[in-house]
Amino acid sequence: MIDVLGTAPDVVAEAVENQCEHERLNKQIGRLSSREKWVLEMRFGMPDGSRKTQRDIAKMLGISRSYVSRIEKRAIVKLGRNLSAEDS
Repeated sequence: MIDVLGTAPDVVAEAVENQCEHERLNKQIGRLSSREKWVLEMRFGMPDGSRKTQRDIAKMLGISRSYVSRIEKRAIVKLGRNLSAEDS
């Protein structure tokens, strides 16, 4: 693949690794509740690169900012656990 692409081996290897990690993350995000998934997508700008604050998300959902923070934290912990379990 490196010969065909004509780029440095490090660049190709990094691009392939990034794509694999992206696919792993998307798979695990799919295992979250719809609310957890939506909050993470908004916080990290996954759909369009536009990141939202916890306060913005709270207004959209009609809940407190601290509750958004708890949803976000719970989702990140789940992702970490699931990714770790996948590595084992």
